[in-house]
Amino acid sequence: MVERYLMILGGEAVELLEANEEPLPETIRCNSHLIDCRLLEERMEAKGFTLEPIPFTRHGYTVHTQPVPVGATHEYLQGYYYIQDPGSMTVTAHLDPRPGEVIIDAAAAPGGKATQILQETRDSALLIAVEISRRRIRALRSHLNRMRLSSYILIRGDSRKLPNGIEADRILLDAPSSGEGIIRKDRTRKRSRSIEDLKAIHELQYSMLSSLADRVKPGGVIVYAACTTAVEEGELVIARLLESREDFSVEDSGAYPGDPGVEEYGKLRLPSEVKKCKRLWPHRHGTEGFFICRLRRGHT
Repeated sequence: MVERYLMILGGEAVELLEANEEPLPETIRCNSHLIDCRLLEERMEAKGFTLEPIPFTRHGYTVHTQPVPVGATHEYLQGYYYIQDPGSMTVTAHLDPRPGEVIIDAAAAPGGKATQILQETRDSALLIAVEISRRRIRALRSHLNRMRLSSYILIRGDSRKLPNGIEADRILLDAPSSGEGIIRKDRTRKRSRSIEDLKAIHELQYSMLSSLADRVKPGGVIVYAACTTAVEEGELVIARLLESREDFSVEDSGAYPGDPGVEEYGKLRLPSEVKKCKRLWPHRHGTEGFFICRLRRGHT
């Protein structure tokens, strides 16, 4: 892992390693569908919480002081906020969901992005939330109900094997990953994956993205994301799709924070389009490690 960091960052890899030793601050996303966020601020501050808006998110807050855990308040139980990292909030912002659209969340549990999609569309898009794990789909359903959202269909299954006829205006694939991006939350991620694991994860991610490419309507958008700092799970997945599909291109999402995608990796020279993808680095952006890429399917 460190060798790969050095290939991408050079001596700056030390800063990444040091940042991964620092725990992430607690952050929440206000559910503007249910409550005015200024009112939520007032209610939380009256309980002794100190909230600071996160500049690059619409409804995100860093919690600096918490007299009780943020998951143990009446406001949380009433669905007024979701506990979520700002990097994760940014993924849904790249999707830019619109009211009235059909949207697939292809790996939807535990529900951070699914609830955010419906929140941003005022519960008026049709969300098809897909999750393969029976255990995790219970958490997904619980969060959707807690945040009082209703415009969704839950499918327990493999998003590569959706029923015929399902098409979407937008698709979000926050793919299963090695979890290298969450070392700040889980130190075991430093050593829990081998290079063989990384290859297997890459194949799964590409398989999911390739299958979903046929599910988005011409002119539609796919946002591919992975909570990782590994090029194998980011730019290499996108490069394979671009090589196999002439009807997809990467869209620049310059309005959002993040560094350009990695174009050179060891001896590999990747398609220049991957520079339009975004990388969030713990030491540069104060978030989890994330790879985010917005793809547009052309009209045929």
